[in-house]
Amino acid sequence: MLHNRHPKPSIRTFALLSFFSFVPLALPAQQLNLESVVHQIDAAVQSRINGIASYTVTEHYAVYRNSDETHPVAEMTVRTAYKHGEGKTYTTLSESGSSVVRSQVLGRILEHERLMSLPDNRRQALVTSANYEMALKSDQKQTIDGRDCLVLSLTPRRPSPFLFNGTLWVDARDFTIVQLQGMAAKSHSMLTGPAQVARQYANVDGFPMATHARAVTSSFLLGQTIVKIDYLGYQIQPAPSK
Repeated sequence: MLHNRHPKPSIRTFALLSFFSFVPLALPAQQLNLESVVHQIDAAVQSRINGIASYTVTEHYAVYRNSDETHPVAEMTVRTAYKHGEGKTYTTLSESGSSVVRSQVLGRILEHERLMSLPDNRRQALVTSANYEMALKSDQKQTIDGRDCLVLSLTPRRPSPFLFNGTLWVDARDFTIVQLQGMAAKSHSMLTGPAQVARQYANVDGFPMATHARAVTSSFLLGQTIVKIDYLGYQIQPAPSK
């Protein structure tokens, strides 16, 4: 009696084959198209710049000392107004706590942010390939706040207080910034070392906007200082359609 050496595939076999044909395979990082990813990031950053004519937001700053992140030594709430081509201006809404900390820490932060928002400086601070060398850190996506993200390392192309060495997370669908973490490439003050920074973003009216930030610095005057910033109540004016 002859036996069939090649039995007919069962329905179960076809089902398994069909299932596995649709399972996405993780690709090694080197097989991902880094050039395309970087191009998409650049395009997303430029789209945000072109798309926002102005915005206002309430920013709350809290300063903590010596690893105590429960009792702020100083707080400040400001109203920030940004206008394309001009930069940021600040209006203080409330402040409390140490006047020295408010002056030496929060005052310096606000001035640094104001300078960084000026048109010429802003171009040099953008998270783009003009300012950073980028490399994919993993072939796996990471999920942040329900968003699948690609993870890249950032290396500044020059020393600058507006740039940092660190890690960038971008949305895997639209390549907008979701999170940043790292160390400033250069201190913006002779009195402090480079800051460790982290910033989270969310989609607000179609634009990636900062929602929370944290910075840690050390200085001879104040020791370790932690600053937390919350961004509340964005009002965005889109740029006119061309």
